[in-house]
Amino acid sequence: MRKHHAVFGTPISHSLSPRIHAAFARQCGIELDYLAIEADAGDFRAKLDDFAAHGGTGANVTLPLKEAAFALCSEASERARRAGAVNTLVRAGDGWHGDNTDGAGLVRDLTGRHMLDLRARRTLLLGAGGAARGIAPALLEAGIGELTIVNRTPERADALADALGEPGRVHPRYLGDLAALGEFDLIVNATSAARGGQLPALPRSLVGRRCAAVDLSYGEAAIPFLAWARANGCHDAVDGLGMLVEQAAESFALWLGTRPETDGVYAELSGRAAALVTAD
Repeated sequence: MRKHHAVFGTPISHSLSPRIHAAFARQCGIELDYLAIEADAGDFRAKLDDFAAHGGTGANVTLPLKEAAFALCSEASERARRAGAVNTLVRAGDGWHGDNTDGAGLVRDLTGRHMLDLRARRTLLLGAGGAARGIAPALLEAGIGELTIVNRTPERADALADALGEPGRVHPRYLGDLAALGEFDLIVNATSAARGGQLPALPRSLVGRRCAAVDLSYGEAAIPFLAWARANGCHDAVDGLGMLVEQAAESFALWLGTRPETDGVYAELSGRAAALVTAD
């Protein structure tokens, strides 16, 4: 029986998710339709209901809808509840079961593909929205040291720190504090600010001797932050393409009960991404 899945968000036309899931489906011998559906906060619920009414049984959710998706779920996994954000929906009876595979995807990419040892790394997380909420619990579980959260809106940084429930280890700070925060071993950009040319000014003093920088975006959106990271001496500079592929594999397994192989799909997409950047 053909399965019907989709990804919801805005903007969504650039999404690689349909291509990734088509590759997974071919690999696993599964008949799958996977659509990219443009939706914002105002029409997300109506479009999700319509998708379910037409046989949709699984969905991914991306910016800016991850927290809205959590609110629509009739039940949610423990990692989704801790994050307060959902990127994966599984049809459960007349409702949706929500999960969040972002954190697992990020950790799998960083520790497996890029061979980064995350243990005890003093970590700076830029952003406190749905993307940041999805990865923060997984980073803590992976054994990072202190986690400092900085966000344009201080209240959101405070709320995320409170939700994580580790006050001795997680510290909300503000953009004006950046120059006084000292060195970090891992800097993660979970904002979408670079898409609008609004990457905050980041001081060189943030970069420690073994610092790695990670942008959860990929392609053009990741270029400004990763360029800053390389120019300021970060040991590794990683975009979010590997995380995208790995979180997609986690979602695919939740929907269909089998986890696809990811290295071939990542290699194909990274070659395409490199060609696009060169062409620009």
